[in-house]
Amino acid sequence: MYTNTPPRSTIRLTRRGRLALIATGAVVAGTAVAVPLLSMDSDAEKKPTTLLIPEGWRAGQVYEAVDKALALPAGSTRKSLGKANLKLPNDAEGNPEGYLFPATYPLEQHEKKATPESLLSFMVDTANRKFNGAPIAAGAQRNAMNVYQAVTIASIVQAEAATKADMGKVARVVFNRLERGMPLQMDSTLNYALNRATLRTTTADTRIDSPYNSYQRMGLPPTPISNPGEEAMRAAISPTPGDWLYFVTVKPGDTRFTADYAEHQRNVAEFNRNQQSPAKAG
Repeated sequence: MYTNTPPRSTIRLTRRGRLALIATGAVVAGTAVAVPLLSMDSDAEKKPTTLLIPEGWRAGQVYEAVDKALALPAGSTRKSLGKANLKLPNDAEGNPEGYLFPATYPLEQHEKKATPESLLSFMVDTANRKFNGAPIAAGAQRNAMNVYQAVTIASIVQAEAATKADMGKVARVVFNRLERGMPLQMDSTLNYALNRATLRTTTADTRIDSPYNSYQRMGLPPTPISNPGEEAMRAAISPTPGDWLYFVTVKPGDTRFTADYAEHQRNVAEFNRNQQSPAKAG
């Protein structure tokens, strides 16, 4: 066990790498609520022909997008999971989170209109092709984990990294904290537990009883928290070398990683100074 870890109430790793107001125990974290992205034929009145699933969407967002693309009642795609016969790893226990691969999917397949089951199967089959190939599978084994654990780490990286360039460093923070027996304390996992897209993390939030509460629970969350893209997967199996334990985005384009808690506090103070309306204690 790593015994020199500052008290949990003083460590806040946030979504997109932002960490705010450590001393008061309040954090601001957020992400834009995405809407389904549908490509249209040249005739604006025609129905959409493809569905784009962006990197980092949660399964719930994918289900809603499929419902909208296929003009189905809300909740139809979620209800179809039981009969979709998705080829998921055993560790997933039937939950496709992390395996609805971000890509563009046709809404007509083999001259037939797509169904929720066919679209979800297409996404999962695509993920399996991407994840079970030699680079990802071998990379996971090299890091003493299975592919499902690699997807879980990649989903956190996708949620936390402010830029693609930061993904490898965020992955390294995850590995370093796991190796030292430190809780991950990622606000992105709280976002997932609370089913929020934009939230203010309070002390009460960090005390919720959830297996996705990485402030209270050790190790990785039980499932991925989003559907990661290829860049995040590469970062998860080949994290950037470094001893970092903390990171904060001081301002756009300036995310600072450090292993020194005092330095991290100084970075956080600079972040707070850059905020026009800093968060108040929760």
